[in-house]
Amino acid sequence: MTATEILILIAAYFGVLMLISHFTGKNDSNTDFFKAGKQSPWYLVAFGMVGASLSGVTFISVPGWVEGSQFSYMQVVFGYLVGYFVVAFVLMPIYYKLNVTSIYEYLEQRFGVVSHKTGAFFFFVSRVIGAAFRLFLVAIVLQQFVFDDWNVPFEITVVISILLIWIYTNKGGIKTIVWTDTLQTLFMILAVVLSIYFINQELGWTFTEFLASDELKQYSNVIVNDSFLERSHFIKSFLGGMFITICMTGLDQDMMQKNLTCKTLADAKKNMVSFSFVLVGVTFLFMLLGALLFIYANKNNISIPLMDGSPKTDLLFPEIALNTGLGKTVAITFMLGLIAAAYSSADSALTSLTTSFCIDFLDIEKKPKQDQKRIRKRVHVLMSVLLVIVIIIFKYVLSSNVIDSLLTVAGYTYGPLLGLFAFGIFTKFKIYDKYVWIVTVISVILAAILGNIPSEALGGYVVGYELLPINGLITFIGLILIRRK
Repeated sequence: MTATEILILIAAYFGVLMLISHFTGKNDSNTDFFKAGKQSPWYLVAFGMVGASLSGVTFISVPGWVEGSQFSYMQVVFGYLVGYFVVAFVLMPIYYKLNVTSIYEYLEQRFGVVSHKTGAFFFFVSRVIGAAFRLFLVAIVLQQFVFDDWNVPFEITVVISILLIWIYTNKGGIKTIVWTDTLQTLFMILAVVLSIYFINQELGWTFTEFLASDELKQYSNVIVNDSFLERSHFIKSFLGGMFITICMTGLDQDMMQKNLTCKTLADAKKNMVSFSFVLVGVTFLFMLLGALLFIYANKNNISIPLMDGSPKTDLLFPEIALNTGLGKTVAITFMLGLIAAAYSSADSALTSLTTSFCIDFLDIEKKPKQDQKRIRKRVHVLMSVLLVIVIIIFKYVLSSNVIDSLLTVAGYTYGPLLGLFAFGIFTKFKIYDKYVWIVTVISVILAAILGNIPSEALGGYVVGYELLPINGLITFIGLILIRRK
């Protein structure tokens, strides 16, 4: 598939998104931008959240991770499932009862202004980094397989990507995203299913024969329980996955903003529960695809693509889909899936960052009515510029597998949110609100020190994704120390 053909496909895809934006953004009000008028059908939100949760990171990085970790990522995904139930039955009832626009408003009602701003700050940092991770991965694929042919700098690729998102989210915000995410999820799942089908066909296998093959067995180890000292031990991965979901969904304005557009709490719960099971199934499909990609590469002597002189397994899927003669159907479905995966998470991230900054930091609802829309639009532009800057920085500092990096960073940035919300929900203590930011900063520092202790100093124990609940526990203990007598 040529670079020109890929650009035509991207243009057609965004034409469809612009059409959706035209119909959903007619009102162009802050109410629709932030909460979609609380009229979103729950099943639409559930299906769209699959794409937003998976994102470009899962679409490319999870299949690329299979060679090194086999199917052990499913341990984390099983933890996700439990975490989604906690979100549905513990956190969402609180948000609906308080009728919040930003979920961090809960912290102000429970503790005070400083807690509110601190929680919003950690979300802001987390989501900027998370969204930048996801878009970075897609940008390097577009760069390597499209724009390098035309000598377009990486920085221009990033600017174009963000500009397209800004255009179709500028008016409708979350109302537009609920509908575009549905379309994007459909394309993403279709891309995985068709890729599995056509690669199996090329190998002369049926899907059943693939599942029964000796080649798959080499990659299909799910449970890691040889030693608790290992980073990917089942218990550590499962608990880490559970808390990652609680934080990256239940304590994250990006993901919860979609849920808060449902008409009722009952609808929001149905959305969360149904979405969680679909997500587990779709993630397993990604793992199967990853194994199939490496099997196909080995049988056809396809090398792992290089990036800056080093093998980059994240690029194996695009390499096989676009450059190995599997045909236009695989190439087209891959590109549609990639674009959908990237923008289904990035567009909602941009909207949620705009929402949080307006509500949590600028108190936009207290501003004069005639100024509110203008402020929101300016913030939307500012958030777009910020994402561009961070993605470009990643180009020069990021070296490891993207999804592993994303989950590792989550351990530092979401831990304080976990501690704050857990303390608020499970205790009745009042605290000295003005000291909360100090507690959270100390928590991150201690977690960073712990996460970087050499395994030899811990008797061979390797700290993994359990760093997130440990960080949350440190924050929780710190809040106990500043409670009011």
